Amino acid sequence: MPITPPPSGFHGPVKRSVTIAGHPTSISLEPIFWHALEDAAAARALPLNALIAEIDALRIRADDPPNLASALRSWLFAEKAASNSQ
Repeated sequence: MPITPPPSGFHGPVKRSVTIAGHPTSISLEPIFWHALEDAAAARALPLNALIAEIDALRIRADDPPNLASALRSWLFAEKAASNSQ
């Protein structure tokens, strides 16, 4: 199977400001991850900030917490894998 670029091309990270537990923070993610987070939030009827806050709370409880952007990417990848196995 040939390797091809993504249909929308390659894009670098986009920085967005979000508020988590009343504190503003900036997160840099590629647009594909922002879109996936927005879709995941909509599927759960949550605001995007609320979903990010929930993932952040899980991240903080990890034995060796990664940075927030890494945690979001990892969570999205795991969600995608779980939905593909159903």
